[in-house]
Formats: sequence, C-alpha cells, structure tokens
Amino acid sequence: MATADQIKSLIKSHYSEDKERFPTIALQLAASEARKGHSSLAHEIKTLIEKGRKSSSHLKVIPHNPDLSGLVQPFEADKKLVQLIASPELKQRIDRIIREYLQRGKLSKFGFSHRRKILLTGPPGTGKTMTASILSKELKIPFYVILVDKIVTKYMGETSAKLRLIFDFISKNTGVYLFDEFDAIGAERTRDNEVGEMRRVLNAFLQFLEQDQSNSFIISATNNIELLDQALFRRFDDVLFYQLPGKDEVINLVKNKLANFKTGFDISSLPFDKFNGLSHAEISQACDDAIKETILNDKTKVTKALLLEMISNRKGVYFSDRS
Repeated sequence: MATADQIKSLIKSHYSEDKERFPTIALQLAASEARKGHSSLAHEIKTLIEKGRKSSSHLKVIPHNPDLSGLVQPFEADKKLVQLIASPELKQRIDRIIREYLQRGKLSKFGFSHRRKILLTGPPGTGKTMTASILSKELKIPFYVILVDKIVTKYMGETSAKLRLIFDFISKNTGVYLFDEFDAIGAERTRDNEVGEMRRVLNAFLQFLEQDQSNSFIISATNNIELLDQALFRRFDDVLFYQLPGKDEVINLVKNKLANFKTGFDISSLPFDKFNGLSHAEISQACDDAIKETILNDKTKVTKALLLEMISNRKGVYFSDRS
C-alpha cells in the first residue's frame, strides 16, 4: 500500500492545486504497487489518472468569431504565485498587480485604476509566460495567448485590421491576454530595416493600447527589450524584468522539482557553476529528465551524478543552438 510520505504528498499537492505534481506522485505510487506485484491496483490508478487528465483538459471556449481563428488561443492556467521561483522583489511586484485587481473597487473610489498593461522582459524560460498564467489562475479569469506571428502579414493594412479585431475582443471579454514575442510588432520605428507598414502597425498598437478601457490584462512579453520603441514604455502601467536564476533560486527550483522523489544527496551542495547560464525552464527540464531516467531504470533515488549529467546534456543542447 501507499507509504505515509506518498499519502501526505498527495494531500499537499491536492490542496495546493498543483496539477502537475499530483499525477506524478500518483504514478509513482502505481509504479511502487506494480513492483510489489499489485498489478491490478497499479493499472486502476493509471486508468483513473488518464481519465482525470482527459476530463480536465478542456479549454475555455472563445465566443465564435471566424475572423479571430488562429489569432487568439485559449490556455488553461495551472500555476499559482507560490510556484514561481523568482527574486522576492519580482514576486512582490506580481503580488501587487494581483492585489490591485482584487481591490480595484477601493482604488476607483479615489480615482485610480489597477495596473493591467504590463511589459515583461528577460531571457527565454525565466517565467514570463508563467507569470501571465499565474495572473489568470490567481484572479480566476481566462488566459489567452495572442499569436503574434499570425497577426503580422505582408499585406498593407491587414495587420492593423487584425489588431483592431483583437482589441475589440479584449474589451468585450475580460481575461489575461499575452502578446508573446512582442518585439515582432513593437520594434523601434526608426530602425533602418523597418518598412513603413510595420511602423503603421506599431502606431496602431499604441493607439489601441492607449484607448483600451477594459478590465482585461494586456501582457506583452519580449526577450529583446532593446528592440522596442521607446514610445511603448509610457503606455504600460508596469515593466517587469526577468533574469536567469541565481544560486538560491537554483537550489529552490531543484528542491521543488525533486520534492516528491528521494535523492541520495544534499541539494544545497550542488555546484552552482554547473547550472550557470541555464534558465528556469531548462533546469526544470533537466530535473524531469533525471526523474524519468530514474524511473525507467527501476531506481528509487535520483543521484547527484545523474542530475548533473542531465544538466550537462541540457547545456550542450541549448548552448550549441545559441552559438
């Protein structure tokens, strides 16, 4: 039967609404039962998990508008602020955005509005998209991603027309809207390689952004803040800067990822230089790789050597791509 630690972990993951950790622990429990010869019970657990995943995988339905097809994509928000590994200052600023929305009535009595037009900037994999998901989850409003690559076209006027449709949708349907890879439309208007059409697109975006009076959150994310037009910054209520994880963040991230799996080493003793240059997402993926390798080899503990091997593999993949 399940161990006391497994039962406690299941209960904790349920009440923290961690939709990733709960099935992971349950599958570990199934594997443990299978090793004990309880194959029927293991199969039942796996079947229940699969059924649960299918029933909860449905996305919020966008009100029918054929013109928005392929432009606005709904996503299920499954992250909470406590799950974000970031500097205390960054988490405080995200918490302030949440508090202002929850108490927007109090602010409006004094003539203020809550901050909701936010620019997120920093290296890939450092938590920008996760932040948009967190806002949706914490505030219990839908989460949509605007597919910027589908907006920009070569036909004069078509991109601005698509932007108008999107902002009209934003004004009528309260939610968190993420414009990812925003520099595709927010590039500086004076750049030599920018054509007149793109300058018109940026001007249209600035106009729509300034005119928007909805309760929706308009989140723009970029990996290249230096490309953005300076006129953008005064249109946003806040600018959040994301960085690669420092030593303490690396330790907390690894601890969180391996929390439900036994380790044969002290996580705080990991050599930080081995993680240097990797993003939160890359480190998380390396931890997942180590867990999966441990499971496939019928081992009970993630070893220090295995984790560092997976970190090295990730560095090899990502840094070769970046060179």
